[in-house]
Amino acid sequence: MRTWWVNQNQTFRQEQAGGYLWSPKRKANQHRNHYYDTMRVVAPGDLVLSFQGAHIRAVGVATSYCYESPKPTEFGNTGQYWDRIGWRVDVAWTALRSAFKPADHMHALRRVLPARYSPLQANGYGSQSVYLTEIPRPMMEVMASLAGYELQQLLQAAPIPLPSRVADHPVEVEQLRKEWEDHIQSRIQGDPALRRTERIALVRSRCGQGLFRDRVSRVEKSCRITRVDNPTHLIASHILPWRHANNEQRLDGENGLMLTPSVDDLFDRGFISFQDNGRLLISSVADRQSLDRMGIETSRSVSVGAFSEGQRRFLAYHRDDIFLESA
Repeated sequence: MRTWWVNQNQTFRQEQAGGYLWSPKRKANQHRNHYYDTMRVVAPGDLVLSFQGAHIRAVGVATSYCYESPKPTEFGNTGQYWDRIGWRVDVAWTALRSAFKPADHMHALRRVLPARYSPLQANGYGSQSVYLTEIPRPMMEVMASLAGYELQQLLQAAPIPLPSRVADHPVEVEQLRKEWEDHIQSRIQGDPALRRTERIALVRSRCGQGLFRDRVSRVEKSCRITRVDNPTHLIASHILPWRHANNEQRLDGENGLMLTPSVDDLFDRGFISFQDNGRLLISSVADRQSLDRMGIETSRSVSVGAFSEGQRRFLAYHRDDIFLESA
């Protein structure tokens, strides 16, 4: 169990009511942001303190891993922000009966502040640049002594009991992804600049079929992980996901791997990725035992073979924007 601090000054009401955390993937200038990247390493059972208006007002238990999600509609006034994609973590929030102001307790907190990425300044005021940051266990224990029963109970629980909605999380993610991709598909089907054959090819590529599958099969003959080479048991998987790609990339054979279904799911959700030299990368939040049962070696370094120049370009995006690992 890891312990986190989130600054929710602008989105407290929406995130508390909706049961989640949401951040952009990058800053407005498209540069990486440490406090957004930390979303990628939150795991079910982690504890999160909510800081708003200079007070700690709630504590939450993460009920999902991080996943891609459009900007929530409640953050704005109209429609779904399908072109503004960020990171989301589901959280079961509990409001504290007695919110408290950390600045009033710096005599106890100052000695346990983290050396880097601290959510509090030495004077007790919040660090404005912080969204989500990890805090050390000693600091969380001091916070629990100040927060009272709700946080103390969660901190002492072993293991923390997760709400039942955790079991439903994969279904919810799949539904969100379907709505997102349905929106893109509708735009493709209604695009007058595309010929009918192009529209059909692009739509079929969404599920790894048609022209895209044919092109991937010329580059990839078997699953990189399991070595299964029977086409019946292989999925033509996009490296740069179909939902992020442009039309050319959706049909590019080098933007693909032939993977067995379980490996395809792990790759698409960011639990695994690959270095350019073929080394398998496993996210720190992935369940090692589950991966072992799927035939994925987690106890030693694994190389799956070299990738083409084109594949390496797409893999760079996958590592930077899909793989669940912080910078």
